Amino acid sequence: MLATLALIPLHSSALPEDSEQPIHIRADNAEIDNKSKRVIYRGSVQVDQGTLRVTADEMTVEYQDQKVVRIVAVGEPARYKQQLEAEDEMVNADASTITYYTQDERVDLQGDASLEQEGNTITGDFIRYDIVDGKIDATAEGNNRIEMELQPAFSEQ
Repeated sequence: MLATLALIPLHSSALPEDSEQPIHIRADNAEIDNKSKRVIYRGSVQVDQGTLRVTADEMTVEYQDQKVVRIVAVGEPARYKQQLEAEDEMVNADASTITYYTQDERVDLQGDASLEQEGNTITGDFIRYDIVDGKIDATAEGNNRIEMELQPAFSEQ
């Protein structure tokens, strides 16, 4: 089952300041492989870049041309959060595996995936969240189904 959503009010991109900030990574240990251009972090891993935070049990960071191109976080669960606009609440997500594509500003959530923004939530087996285009594609496998909870819109008077 596949659902493409435009119902959750997502914004066009993350705070511009986030991509201009350095990436900070903390972990219990790290394994650096310069030949394959990757670093594997293990044990209470945390990545911060501006308002972006990804936490996991294990994280693989892949480089290309001296830039981080992909971060794969695995955990029970792995977690992602980021503020997209200065006046907005944080976007929160968790899954067994979170893959963050830094250049495309896209997050793939796989395994018991959940994404929440401004009280609206979607869950499924796999969620692809395009931060730039504000698009979510969600899938469920087998007898599982996509579940959404949408909050009513309130207008100020």
